Amino acid sequence: MTIRHATDADEPAIQLLWREFVAESPPPAYLGESDDLELGHGGTTAWVGERSGGVVAFARARPIGTAVEIVDLYVARAHRRHGLGKTLIGAALAEWPDATHVRLEAALAALPFYNRLGFQEEARRLEMPAPALRARLAQREKGESFGSIHVQTDDQGAVERAVRQFVPRLPGGSRGSIVAPPRNGWIAVYDDVCDRDPRQLRRLAKELGDRMGSVVLALAVEEAAVTRFVLFEHGKVVDEYLSIQEYYGPLPPGDVVALAANPRVVSRLTGSDAGAVRAAAVHGASPGELPAAAEVLVSIARAIGVQGAEHGWSDAPTLAGAVVVER
Repeated sequence: MTIRHATDADEPAIQLLWREFVAESPPPAYLGESDDLELGHGGTTAWVGERSGGVVAFARARPIGTAVEIVDLYVARAHRRHGLGKTLIGAALAEWPDATHVRLEAALAALPFYNRLGFQEEARRLEMPAPALRARLAQREKGESFGSIHVQTDDQGAVERAVRQFVPRLPGGSRGSIVAPPRNGWIAVYDDVCDRDPRQLRRLAKELGDRMGSVVLALAVEEAAVTRFVLFEHGKVVDEYLSIQEYYGPLPPGDVVALAANPRVVSRLTGSDAGAVRAAAVHGASPGELPAAAEVLVSIARAIGVQGAEHGWSDAPTLAGAVVVER
């Protein structure tokens, strides 16, 4: 095995090795075809490794500050595990004996070799398709959601039993629930997974309405941006409200109207004042046109006459008589 500086006469052999390297570790297609290697390009110094009478390895390196950068290093597959790679790196270090560090960019397949030498990862080169990145950048940042369910009953025990039965069936792994004592003819239910996923709040409210055979109201702030309530009777949706009807995307005109709230229906089922509900259930085209979603929620809860809607499970205060269901 011989290691020496490359000469112009070595260029055909080095170009052949370069093409083998590109075939073994091809660059992404979006970079186009790889050009031939220029030995002295970028102020580099080149070495070759000879074995069995021919050039079977090459390396290029250059000084950067007080470091040596290994720009290229390749050993033909049939001649690996004979020390050529380590010896080529040693030649680069000998060229610049005052170097304090050695750095390089390694192909994934070569990482075990460099790790054995003691190299440590300093950075990672990341990539992704541009269309996917554009779509991700266009997505809005999601704020926190929270909500509560209000069952029109004084039977706390029945609500607790229903919660214990239905919540474990919800996806997401709830960490716990709280069943509040009756307040103003309503029992409030708070749950961990229902805070994290408004779809599960709706699902649990439906199940409780169906089981209890009573009126159930789900009240929520979603993504810290919009307020929603869904009113159930015997497990069936009878009214729904979303403060920004097209917050999640364009809707047919009929669906927009369906999310506007029907104060008369709310009044009939809850005993609330229709005018107060109408005044509280404000609408807008964007969050900036409305009060904060949490403020809208409090106004709606006050108009309907339910207590404890201003928080979810995670920040629920200690309440005398509440049943805490831990999981």
